[in-house]
Amino acid sequence: MTEPTIVTCAVTGNITSRSQHPRLPVTPAEIADASIKAAHAGAAIAHIHVRDPETGSPSMEFKYYKEVVDRIRDSNTDLLINLTTGAGGRFVPGSPDPRVAGPGSTLLPPDERVSHVLALKPEICTLDLNTMFSGDSVVINTPSSITRMANLIRDAGVVPELEVFDSGDIHLARKLIAEDVLEGPGLFQIVLGIRYGFAATPETMLYAKTLLPTGCQWAAFGIGRAEFPMVAQAFVLGGHVRVGMEDNLYLARGQLTPDNAALVERAVEIVERLGGSIATPSEARAMLRVTSPIKELSDV
Repeated sequence: MTEPTIVTCAVTGNITSRSQHPRLPVTPAEIADASIKAAHAGAAIAHIHVRDPETGSPSMEFKYYKEVVDRIRDSNTDLLINLTTGAGGRFVPGSPDPRVAGPGSTLLPPDERVSHVLALKPEICTLDLNTMFSGDSVVINTPSSITRMANLIRDAGVVPELEVFDSGDIHLARKLIAEDVLEGPGLFQIVLGIRYGFAATPETMLYAKTLLPTGCQWAAFGIGRAEFPMVAQAFVLGGHVRVGMEDNLYLARGQLTPDNAALVERAVEIVERLGGSIATPSEARAMLRVTSPIKELSDV
């Protein structure tokens, strides 16, 4: 019997902006509400970044993460929480000295990049394995930093979702699994459509899948107009799926999505029309081997 498909909703991210979509969730209340509505639409997992509620710009402030997580947990909505740890890995060469970090650099020690995860203990958090160009900057995730973050995440009892942007990232993941830095066979998220990474094509997704460890759980998603085609492709290849306003703001060509829930509903429709079924949060926990959410936390 084929396993049901897990739908993840990435509700806001750190790239899309209110100038692109006036209803992009920005405040902690909006991000939490979007996550809850996504759950009612069929998402088992909400992938969460936070923003500065005044400016809408990406933020790493713990108080915003805590408010989002508290609001979701207090709502008693059955939903797996997946917090990002991607922030803190960007380097912009300075001018005239490229050895000095320029404006826009966010490089942080690995302990700081996972501090909110250690305190809030979501079921899942991302662990980016990519080092790649991003515009005029470089995203840097060294093996030593990844190892430190992985050890802290494991000690916190949180499952890392390994975000892979190109083939080398998967090779690195397999090496870290062999060294017992990461627990195998792992949970992977294949990112397609980012410039200089995996292209958002069926052939590329199939290739990426062939590199994954046998028996792992995996999902994939495409950016922008590739979002829904990659939903179909991931399902056909036996993977789980992700949608959300972090990755795409349109429900159809020229038609802004009303909200994240509408993107989830479209993903659910695609999977079901192709003969699949949608995983409940309980089914997702069983497949991903994660524990139930913590209802009560001491003040942090």
